[in-house]
Amino acid sequence: MIFNKEGATTIITQEKTTIVEFVKGVEDRYDTLKNDNIIINLFSLDHISVDDINEFLRISNQHKTSKHSFVIVTNKITYDDVPGDITIVPTLQEAYDLVEMEEIERDLGF
Repeated sequence: MIFNKEGATTIITQEKTTIVEFVKGVEDRYDTLKNDNIIINLFSLDHISVDDINEFLRISNQHKTSKHSFVIVTNKITYDDVPGDITIVPTLQEAYDLVEMEEIERDLGF
């Protein structure tokens, strides 16, 4: 896993491991990430299933409950294919834009 912190957002990029191992790695380091917005970059993976994305559901819900953004980047699965609790976008730029919009909403009290 590659961790890249930019301001209040941490981008975590998947290397060569399984999704289950990747999620476990994020959970193991969660204490250092819990105050950041998190973008999970899965763009380099050739194949991703809805079940793979669902592996992130627990940590995504936990993170959103603490009023931070949790966004998954992949163009292999569409937003309509995953549960409404998971935020998924096809590009890294859209992830940044979404995090910025959610930050504005939180600042306004929504």
